[in-house]
Amino acid sequence: MNYRELLKKQIIFFFKLLVLTLFVFGIHYYTFFSFFSEIELGLPLWLVYAVHFVLVYAIFTIINYRYRKGKTEIFNVFMVGTILKMVLVIFFLLPLILSDQKNKIPDVLNFFLPYFIFLGFEVYSIFTFSSEYIYIHLVCCLIECD
Repeated sequence: MNYRELLKKQIIFFFKLLVLTLFVFGIHYYTFFSFFSEIELGLPLWLVYAVHFVLVYAIFTIINYRYRKGKTEIFNVFMVGTILKMVLVIFFLLPLILSDQKNKIPDVLNFFLPYFIFLGFEVYSIFTFSSEYIYIHLVCCLIECD
């Protein structure tokens, strides 16, 4: 794959992720403030979604970049990125966990429900990305074998 194709993949992924973020944020915002408006949050919802967006986009960008450089072990990069993301999430939530806020459960739920939605999207996107590579590699091997 050349640079233009991978840049195109990056832009397409950006807009898919943006649509997912806005859609899930809209549903989450409406649901939370329609039914649970009396609960005060320590973390604003927009910040939660911004963090998820940036982390998922960063991991996909790194995988895309490494793939362009000829490194095809994207599963390892994905696993390291996911572990790093978990560590960053702990640091992000640490001020909330250490605060004297009485009820922290709504904030934690408001963070981890989108976390798993974004993780599912990330896994699906990486699987699609890697299956394209496997298909291209398989076709190249079949052509060379003939």
